Amino acid sequence: MNLQPLADRVIVERVDSETTTASGIVIPDAAAEKPDQGIVRAVGPGKTNDKGETKALTVKVGDRVLFGKYSGQTVKLDGKELLVMKEDDLFAVVTK
Repeated sequence: MNLQPLADRVIVERVDSETTTASGIVIPDAAAEKPDQGIVRAVGPGKTNDKGETKALTVKVGDRVLFGKYSGQTVKLDGKELLVMKEDDLFAVVTK
């Protein structure tokens, strides 16, 4: 990837949501909500405090994360739609 986020920012690629319900009803793309999960593709070095010390981020590349539906700034790179957001905009890391 040719993007390197700065400070406490992360780059997230949205994960497509399910297109069918549990009962088998197919949801058209126009009616589907924006996914609120994604995979972290890049992380910045961390936030610098007043003393000049850098605090590393808690998420790492490859983590599956939850975020708000309208969080982050959308950018397109190599035909992919990516989100750039602060680590504070992430709600949780999804574990298996």
